[in-house]
Amino acid sequence: MKKAKLSDNIISILIGILTAALACARGFMEGGAYLLLLWLFIIGGIAVNAMPLVFGLKIPSLRLKVCHHGVICLKSFVWSLILSAAAHIYLAVTLLPDSWADLLWSVLVCCITLFIMFWNGMISVYAASVQLGIRKRIVGVMLGLLPVVNLIMLRRIISTVSEEIYFEKDKAELNEKRKAEEICRTKYPLLFVHGVFFRDFEHLNYWGRIPEEIIKNGGRIYYGNHQSAASVRDSGEELAARIRGVIAESGCSKVNIIAHSKGGLDCRYAIAKCGVSHMVASLTTINTPHRGCLFAEYLLTKLPEKMQKTVAAGYNAAAAKLGDQKPDFLAAVSDLRADICKAYDNELTVPDSIYKQSVGSLLKSAVGGKFPLNFTYHMVKYFDGPNDGLVSEPSFKFGEDYTLLTPGGLRGISHGDMIDLNRENIKGFDVREFYVGLISSLREKGL
Repeated sequence: MKKAKLSDNIISILIGILTAALACARGFMEGGAYLLLLWLFIIGGIAVNAMPLVFGLKIPSLRLKVCHHGVICLKSFVWSLILSAAAHIYLAVTLLPDSWADLLWSVLVCCITLFIMFWNGMISVYAASVQLGIRKRIVGVMLGLLPVVNLIMLRRIISTVSEEIYFEKDKAELNEKRKAEEICRTKYPLLFVHGVFFRDFEHLNYWGRIPEEIIKNGGRIYYGNHQSAASVRDSGEELAARIRGVIAESGCSKVNIIAHSKGGLDCRYAIAKCGVSHMVASLTTINTPHRGCLFAEYLLTKLPEKMQKTVAAGYNAAAAKLGDQKPDFLAAVSDLRADICKAYDNELTVPDSIYKQSVGSLLKSAVGGKFPLNFTYHMVKYFDGPNDGLVSEPSFKFGEDYTLLTPGGLRGISHGDMIDLNRENIKGFDVREFYVGLISSLREKGL
């Protein structure tokens, strides 16, 4: 990565030197020679604008090539701005007052070049980058007209997109290197089960970039396809039917379940109460509230019944339009209460023949989570203690093996981060690689 970034910097500096040289050249060259140089610069500019097709041939996708093109343009803009400013100070001293027209022409050519270079880069990174996110895009626009501050923001944009390019490049190379090993090719297929208030959509995957990464490494994936909001019992019955369907479709005798949030409770119900325990090889729960949420219990106790029914009616109507057959907002939320979950925890026993493990994560501060987790973090902390923005740490543990993720830094890992909800590359935690490791360990266990 360092060599690649050094190469980018060298290219950017060379473009900056050429831009500054063009700006100065009018003061030293005859009209015909300068006109030839100008045409050569225009042809070179066209080549630079075609950079996604010319450079970055080892970058794995067109989207990342466009990002790379944008980064080169923006870095070139910065170097061109610095060197051209120095060049024009020199020209002003040497040409004024006699050759003011030459200086004016030089400034005009330089400004047009910098304008094209800057907007070419900004449009490229704004259009193609995933990691910039909405917040940085908005802040970048708002600070664009503030001197000095805009350059600081520009540096952050360049750094963010550059890190994205080479992170994804390294990941693609890793996957290509181990492709033949198929380290996620488990004996039994994988059934991914979503949590509450979400559905399995074809083009908006609940699990973000995780499934694609697993498939690249040989995994076979199915989805729960159950309703977004229902009681644990109703969701469990739906999932039991889905497990039977996957068994029939895949031809395998069992499935490995990976369930997030309430989905873990739903799967425990399916296994314990719906006659599919012999069809399950393993159950992995991710940030599941096995002991429930005290703050949910508090809200249901304190919020007026009329308000609860109004919110529930609105949600149920919207969910029905998105595909839920019998959405039940209040039943779903009520089953997350601490008293009910503790009863489920004692009642929903999973046979020893099924390998059971659990994963949890912790936010370090509210600012580490996206909305609404940054809002709920303090409430959950008050009632339940350290948490991921929704579920507290004491509620995660289940099964023979338990992993609590607490990376360094001030951010932490939220409830949504564990399913790659925001498609964000988090420093110190590669969520896609985490799942690859999780599933490859199932493979090593013969599952």
